Amino acid sequence: MAARLDELDRKILRALQADAGQSLDEIARQVGSSKTPVWNRIRKMREAGVMGPSTVLVNPEALGLNTCFFVLIRTSEHEAGWQQRFLTALRARPEVQEAHRLAGEIDYILKVRVADARAYDAFYQALISEVRVFNVTALISMEEIKSETALPT
Repeated sequence: MAARLDELDRKILRALQADAGQSLDEIARQVGSSKTPVWNRIRKMREAGVMGPSTVLVNPEALGLNTCFFVLIRTSEHEAGWQQRFLTALRARPEVQEAHRLAGEIDYILKVRVADARAYDAFYQALISEVRVFNVTALISMEEIKSETALPT
């Protein structure tokens, strides 16, 4: 169920999504309120699960992670045991930035960030040694055109 947010809550969320490291005074100034009500609303939104933990966005290229693959996985196994092993393997791999279970011909799509094709192959070999898959297709991203973390509010 979606949380009930008013316009001030939405302004606070937009400010935090733009830069969660800014001061409470700066957020209050941006949204046209004072510090205490803004803090109380942030606390209530955290308690309601609207916001998760604050994190830092890191430039992957600054860490030498220059290559992004989208990995399409098809499986012929859908038992709970296989699925648990697969999810455990994915969660243990730091290269996997995102993983989604899909409807349709492809069962899963992964976003994998690595240094290069050789690093992707090492990831792939490790994954298939841990869990059996029917078919894997890897698509290399030639250019990241848009990447947003902020949600529309």
